[in-house]
Amino acid sequence: MDLKELKNRYLEYLEIEKGRSAKTIENYSRYLDRFLSFAKTNNADDLTEDLIRQYRLFINRLRDTNGKTLKRITQNYHVISLRNFLKYLAKIGIKSVPAEKIELGKQEAREVTFLENEEFERLLNAPEGENLDALRDRAILSVLFSTGMRVSELCSLNREKIDLKRGELSVIGKGSKIRLVFLSEDAKNRIYQYEKKRTDVDEALFIRISKKNSEADLRLTPRSIQRIVKKYSIKAGIMGKNISPHTIRHSYATDLLRNGADIRSVQEMLGHASVTTTQIYTHVTDKQLREVHKRFHNKK
Repeated sequence: MDLKELKNRYLEYLEIEKGRSAKTIENYSRYLDRFLSFAKTNNADDLTEDLIRQYRLFINRLRDTNGKTLKRITQNYHVISLRNFLKYLAKIGIKSVPAEKIELGKQEAREVTFLENEEFERLLNAPEGENLDALRDRAILSVLFSTGMRVSELCSLNREKIDLKRGELSVIGKGSKIRLVFLSEDAKNRIYQYEKKRTDVDEALFIRISKKNSEADLRLTPRSIQRIVKKYSIKAGIMGKNISPHTIRHSYATDLLRNGADIRSVQEMLGHASVTTTQIYTHVTDKQLREVHKRFHNKK
């Protein structure tokens, strides 16, 4: 069996046995295709540690259409996909380079963009009016901040799953993991006002509004939500920050930590598989530590 066929089998394994999302499988396919194109072989026996070292030099020096090199995190995504593919080969009894011999490169510190409370208030109040578009957009912004959902999770919400009395709902996150998220009083109210105005029977909670007759017709896509958030961030006059739905997710986590939530709880609420991912928010906890030191240490 050649490497291309093995790659296809591996992607099927990710889909069926591992339950990975279509986007994850698409990314793995692209990264592995780049490696196979570089390797110029279809035989697993030809894969060597030296070949992989040369490939890593190749992606480290690779430039995009703007002449920029790949970010360290993107390079590591390439390496992770290859390493997991090698683990799969070992699992099915095909001898190749041991995956544990491939180490990830050191990543640059990840910078987190988040909104201050005053900025978020301006963003939340940017959609004006009582038409269906404005009611929907206010509900979208409030739900994003109340729950910390990923944009894909928000788009998949159905009306029948929303219990405004309980103010909580289950969402399916990465790896098909289910977690509980909670709606604030503001979010519940905004959903109620938006739902009261709707006259359609579409199952999706957030839908596109037809400009011709104000009738709902389609579930909003992640790209549509991104455009909505960007539109209102400009209208709110938030300058110097690239605002996206993920920025609101960062703001949600930052707000929790600033108000005393422990990082493990924030990890659960964000749906992170590892607390290491949640630790990008140390910009908040570090600041709190400085305040504690200033307040309690060396009071003489």
